[in-house]
Amino acid sequence: MKRYELSEAQWQRIASLLPGKVADPGRTGGDNRLFVDGCSWVLRSGAHWCGLPERYGKWKTVHRRFSRWCHAGVWERAFEALAADHDNQYLMIDSTIVRAHSQAATGKGGPRNQALGRSRGGLTTRIPMLADTLGRPLRLLVTPGEASDIGSAPALLDGRRAKAVLADKAYDSDDLREQIAAMDAEVVIPSKRSRKIAIPHDPGIYKHRNQIERCFGRLEHFRRFATRYDRRIIHFTGFVHFAAAMIWL
Repeated sequence: MKRYELSEAQWQRIASLLPGKVADPGRTGGDNRLFVDGCSWVLRSGAHWCGLPERYGKWKTVHRRFSRWCHAGVWERAFEALAADHDNQYLMIDSTIVRAHSQAATGKGGPRNQALGRSRGGLTTRIPMLADTLGRPLRLLVTPGEASDIGSAPALLDGRRAKAVLADKAYDSDDLREQIAAMDAEVVIPSKRSRKIAIPHDPGIYKHRNQIERCFGRLEHFRRFATRYDRRIIHFTGFVHFAAAMIWL
């Protein structure tokens, strides 16, 4: 196994979730594993597609197929299938800011409608995430960098069930607390200083929130996650879901 490639155990877990198998309708993929290993090499290394080693095939062909899978939602569906076996005791929400490389803002149309926001640090993209008890990703969104943390929380929690929902004080709002209460879940969110009367939370349960921070740390080992090089949001989102799937593998 070469650097950045999937192990045999990892491949066996994801192979059945990908298109291009012999039994699938349409064209059969020439070598699905070689293609996925090529995408993994780009995801982990952060290199330009044109720097893809020749053993994975022509880089334009690999990139074109990667783009098709992004538009078809293949990476997202594979991630969701792997994340189906999650632990629902606690759910945690948080977000991270990803700096956008200068090449992400190039091309016709610039950053418009591509989830690129301008902040003090330059062009950025925010990735809000929902994680399970063990700190494994369950749902990820891609928004402009200046978007608020709490604005994505309702979508992250929609349709979920848990015994408790954990978040830092940036998520302290009455509306979100009501949504969590409607889930029959305990609200474990510290109160903001601006609250006239602080709402107590369980500090013992809150200690588990470090799991989502650790998850972001693991995701940032994938350089195409840690820095946004892709101009088009559809391609960056594909890499985000591929990285999240790798956490489950």
